[in-house]
Amino acid sequence: MLILRPPDIRSSEITPEAWFWNRRQFLGAAAGAMAAAAIPSVPRALLASASSDETPTPYDDITSYNNFYEFGLDKRDPSRNAHTLRPRPWTVMVEGEVHKPKTYDVDELIRRYPAAERIYRLRCVEAWSMVIPWTGFELNRLLKDVEPTSQAKYVAFQTLHDPEQMPGQRRGVLPWPYVEGLRLDEALHPLTILVTGLYGKPLPNQNGAPLRLAVPWKYGFKSIKSIVRIRLMRDQPPTTWNLSAPSEYGFYSNVNPAVDHPRWSQRRERRIGELLRRPTLAFNGYADQVAHLYAGMDLKVNY
Repeated sequence: MLILRPPDIRSSEITPEAWFWNRRQFLGAAAGAMAAAAIPSVPRALLASASSDETPTPYDDITSYNNFYEFGLDKRDPSRNAHTLRPRPWTVMVEGEVHKPKTYDVDELIRRYPAAERIYRLRCVEAWSMVIPWTGFELNRLLKDVEPTSQAKYVAFQTLHDPEQMPGQRRGVLPWPYVEGLRLDEALHPLTILVTGLYGKPLPNQNGAPLRLAVPWKYGFKSIKSIVRIRLMRDQPPTTWNLSAPSEYGFYSNVNPAVDHPRWSQRRERRIGELLRRPTLAFNGYADQVAHLYAGMDLKVNY
């Protein structure tokens, strides 16, 4: 495997090597049972192995090659245009089928749920990928505190809608605001995290500041950015890309090399920084941790 690094990457932008190789001390088992559904029991060894041993993608690449249509359609647009986003002050409303709805200040969340490093593969539906050292905390910790009701089956997420801060929202390329959703058991899985940082630094605007989702076994567009609302629901919520192109983007959007996008193959991917394409892994390489969530489902139908 050939990794190409920018020759001018600054040492200040690289997390110390010792921090990476000791990262597994931060990974724990799942939290306790919740009112609506139990957090899946995942062996500690499997959770530890979920943090990738691959070389992380350089900081400059992660922060300059992005999909974030709120700031433009080109991959380079978010890094050029996201300076208009104001990540403070920022609040996140958690509501719906919960016993304790609450609106959190994002800094309160950061204090309440100390974050740990998770090095996750990110696989985008356009067949490119990265390895990203996120800093974040398990979503199930927040959901446990708001106490889902027995009727909660899904979790819906919404991005900020403010064309002044997000000028791309003035264009009708997608229905705004951007929305996404997970089944409750997917949201409770310990690999599903809310991200607050990158490479040990605060999350850059173009990467979804100040709070985004990371669901590493799904295509990247499921990991919604700049979240302002989380709503627990009885019914499956709408999702932006499924609304826009339902024949191309399903609700689940699990990384599946056996199900091609209608306009390109998903069997191989281009890792940013590498010359050659590599085979795409089922569930983005996290099958041991998450495949049981879809037991008995036809993943060519539930794509």
